[in-house]
Amino acid sequence: MRAHISWILLAAPLLVHAAEPLKLMRAPLPNPPWPQGDERGMANQIGSATWNRCAWHMSQQGAESYELSQVRSSTMPLSPFAGPYVLKAKPTTGVPMTAQAFNMDSINEGADPGQQGTQLDALGHFASLRQPWDGKSSFPSENAIYYGGFTQQQVKPTVDSSLQRLGVDKVPPIVTSAVLLDAKSLVGNGQPMKAGQVITVKHLEDMIKAQNLTFRNILPGDVVFIYTGWGDYWRDPDTEKFYYTKAPGLSYDAARYLAEKRIVAIGLDTPFVDTVPEGMLEGKGAPAEGTPPALPFAVHHHMLTQAGIHLIENMKLDEMANDHTWISCAMILPLREKGAAGSPIRPVAIGVPTLPGKK
Repeated sequence: MRAHISWILLAAPLLVHAAEPLKLMRAPLPNPPWPQGDERGMANQIGSATWNRCAWHMSQQGAESYELSQVRSSTMPLSPFAGPYVLKAKPTTGVPMTAQAFNMDSINEGADPGQQGTQLDALGHFASLRQPWDGKSSFPSENAIYYGGFTQQQVKPTVDSSLQRLGVDKVPPIVTSAVLLDAKSLVGNGQPMKAGQVITVKHLEDMIKAQNLTFRNILPGDVVFIYTGWGDYWRDPDTEKFYYTKAPGLSYDAARYLAEKRIVAIGLDTPFVDTVPEGMLEGKGAPAEGTPPALPFAVHHHMLTQAGIHLIENMKLDEMANDHTWISCAMILPLREKGAAGSPIRPVAIGVPTLPGKK
């Protein structure tokens, strides 16, 4: 009997969708609280334990590589908080007395590439105020408090200074195991979630059960990807012009739930991660139900300023979801742009499809 039970325990990870062996899942990671002055947040967990979980997925027979970013172009959906994004090609040229030619490009002023397309938010992207701004007086930026208790003077001391703390250059290479949850199937019943719909804690737990991930669940140090189906509306050229006006997203309680799991980053195929109902951006509609007062982007607030968890927006998750590749090795490398509030990224994942016929 004992031998039978031991066999079941050893085989259990194999009965789950490409879950890592127990010894890798149970490998210890650094624990918070982090040292005074920390600027890495939950990314402090990245290290040998997360790399070994990644390596296991890459070593599996039948593993496939997935591109998780949208192609960037001048005609892609554009953020309402940034200017146009125009990649301008320069003429082919060369150097006198050489037999070589080369090409280069430039980007227009105001393009804000770190907040367009598939991108990652630095912890310094958001701060909180002691009380709501009335919108009439000058914006009280001097009262802003950032992750770790850093003040505006410490993070952005002048109007035109880059982030002196918590910039994207402080983000390590995020190489760790990833869990993909399919909200399009469970919450949207096979259709893209509607604008204003929220992913709740119950939804997260139900997706884990429905995808046979209960044995493994979400581990400390994981990245969590959530496929809402909103990314199916990404069009290039963006002729419909509605992708960035509204979206489904994560509820405030779900953000707190994931933060308690000690994830490193959360990524959605949506432009905000937060839920944005119709009319909210124009001031004609209220935030999603359950959003705390005066915090319309409450997920940004909690993840960036309180928990030290990075946000990834505008992901491309349809291929992984279609293959049922629920667990994978994710590699997310932001640019080391000193003092930037965000970065364009090209995340990739390597994992074994579990849809029958795909292995």
